[in-house]
Amino acid sequence: MSVSLSTPITLPCGQTLPNRIVKAAMSEGLSDARGRATPRLEALYRRWGAGRAGLLLSGNIQVDRDHLERPLNVVLEDESGLDALRPVVAAAKAGGARFWAQISHTGRQVSSHINPAPLSASAVDLDVMRDAGFSFATPVAMTEVQIADAIARFARTAALAREAGFDGVQFHGAHGYLIAQFLSPRTNLRSDDWGGSLKNRARFLLETIAAVRAAVGPDFPIGLKLNASDFQKGGFTNAECVEVVGWLNDTSLDLLELSGGSLEQPKMMGLQFQEEGTDARPESTQRREAFFLDFGAGVRAVAKMPLMVTGGFRTRQGMEDALEAGELDLVGLGRPLIVDPDLPAKLIAGTTDEAPRPEDTLELLHMMPWLNIQLERMGDGLEPDPALPGAETAEHFVALETANMEALLGERFADV
Repeated sequence: MSVSLSTPITLPCGQTLPNRIVKAAMSEGLSDARGRATPRLEALYRRWGAGRAGLLLSGNIQVDRDHLERPLNVVLEDESGLDALRPVVAAAKAGGARFWAQISHTGRQVSSHINPAPLSASAVDLDVMRDAGFSFATPVAMTEVQIADAIARFARTAALAREAGFDGVQFHGAHGYLIAQFLSPRTNLRSDDWGGSLKNRARFLLETIAAVRAAVGPDFPIGLKLNASDFQKGGFTNAECVEVVGWLNDTSLDLLELSGGSLEQPKMMGLQFQEEGTDARPESTQRREAFFLDFGAGVRAVAKMPLMVTGGFRTRQGMEDALEAGELDLVGLGRPLIVDPDLPAKLIAGTTDEAPRPEDTLELLHMMPWLNIQLERMGDGLEPDPALPGAETAEHFVALETANMEALLGERFADV
């Protein structure tokens, strides 16, 4: 059967997605200081929901308010956040899309201002540029009790997401967050049953999937975002990824998304700060559209669940070719949907052949601030403005994020 961007797909649990385009998860920073959803987050997802992507993935919804990726992440630990979140879910689904909650635990990747003693698989410091404004504390190696609590938190948040009206959940197991910290021999130095061999390092992931499935039932989709490789010397490799996927086949996973890199080595942004280790590729390969497809071939040969690849797709032809060749089942789009939230509809209708490429005109350090200010605009009911200047927008975002951190810390101090 010929497969195109408009072809529906039915997942193993029985849920059908109306087409093959997925809005990839991107951090929004539009909660209030208590981690509750806001009308601005509702406006953002109403806009994306109107764009005709078959599936929308939320940004990080945190299972633990002491482990935020940034200020004003949504936190879903208990029922107190449900009333604020339900209108966001309804708005996202109003245009016909499915909406899944990406649930996450950052582990050591949390600002020291928020948490001076974050939890991780082992007490391994983050190796990031010290002049980039980051501030991370040395993590604390988790006890058995803390590991069990983290797994229970994922299950609790997944059950709450179902109660809020989400159509599924996705674990963030990539980009250096807690699940990835357990998987990587670079950050997991444990000598107990949670470390050492790959099977032990994958135990946290596999037990989390089992706990979530028990919490949400058999008909609720569960997805996983997994690194095809950490692209770091001594890190989680593509060969290990393929082996883990073999074990995932024995779970009830409904969708596997491949990405790569971490805060230390942000390959998901097309950047490289460190030696890549065994998965290094020639520069000509790295410049190819949808770079992670090269690492998906081994996974595709093993995986029994549908496969999604995110990162680098910029042409309709490239997306259609990958689908038709069977290299993947779903196309994940991130940054282009910040610039043009109607892009899925245009791609499906054939009225555009190219996705926006903000990375071609913005300086490296201006990229993420510029994208985040576009999200702020959509939260205010405005359209994205591709003409925003990079430098001025970056200054605006730094001031805004500083104010958000102050609001978050002020709220926490008031609770003490």
